[in-house]
Amino acid sequence: MSSRASAISAIVALALTLPVFAVERSDTQVKETDTDTATTKGNVLTPSELARSRIWGLSEEEWRRYRQLMQGIRGSVSPATLSPIEVLGIHARDAEERRRYAERWARAMREDAERILAFQRAYDAAGKRLYPHEPLIDIQRPPLRNEKTSTLRPEDHVLFFTRPECPACEALWRKLVSHIDKVAVIDIYLAGVDTGDDEAVRHWAIERGIDPAWVHNRRVTLNHEAGVLERLTQGKGEVPYLLRRRGDDVTVLRPSEL
Repeated sequence: MSSRASAISAIVALALTLPVFAVERSDTQVKETDTDTATTKGNVLTPSELARSRIWGLSEEEWRRYRQLMQGIRGSVSPATLSPIEVLGIHARDAEERRRYAERWARAMREDAERILAFQRAYDAAGKRLYPHEPLIDIQRPPLRNEKTSTLRPEDHVLFFTRPECPACEALWRKLVSHIDKVAVIDIYLAGVDTGDDEAVRHWAIERGIDPAWVHNRRVTLNHEAGVLERLTQGKGEVPYLLRRRGDDVTVLRPSEL
C-alpha cells in the first residue's frame, strides 16, 4: 500500500473514533449533571417539610438530619408517629445536644398536658350544660353487683380510683395500664388532692408516664375524685378501687380479673 493510501486510512480510522469518544464524554457529563441535580433536590425541603419543620421549631438543617435518620434504622424500628424532636434527641451527637432536645421535648409535653386538661375541663362543663339531667353514671340505679365476669371487653369503661403516695395504687395502675388496648376507656379518678387542683392531676399523670395521645383520643380521662367513689359504692369503697361500666351496668372489678 502506498504512503498516500496509508495516510488516508489513518485519517478515516481517526474520524470514526472521534464521535464515539465524544458520545461517551457527553454521556458522562449527563450522568454527573443528573447526580448533582439529585443531590441538590435531596437537600431542598418541600413546602410540606418546611411547614412541618416550622411547626416543630426546627431549622432546615435539623429537618434534613431528621429525614436522613428516618431513612435508616430509626425509621425501621420506630413508629411513624415518633416526633422529630425525639428522633434527633435519640441520635444526639453529644451530651449537650441530647440535653437541648430533651428540654425541648419536656416543654412540649408540659404544654400539651395543659392543653389536654383544659379541654377535659371544657368537655366536662359541656356535658353538664348539654345534659344536665343525664349523668354519665347513674348512681340511682340498683346497687353494684359483685358478679364475676371472665374477661374485659372492648366496650368496657374501667373506673380507676387512686391517690398520690399510694404503693398499692401504683401496683394496681401498672397492672391496669397493661390492658389499655382491651377496653374502651380508663377513667382515672384522683383522690387526695384539692378539687380543682388541675396541676396536681397533671403532675400525677406525667409521673406515671400517661401518654398525652391516650387522653387526646379519649382512651384515658383524668378526673378529680370529688366523692364519686363514696356515692357509687354507698361508702363501701376504698382507694385503690376498680369499677367496670358495661353499658348501663356498673360492677366491681377485682384486680384478679385483670
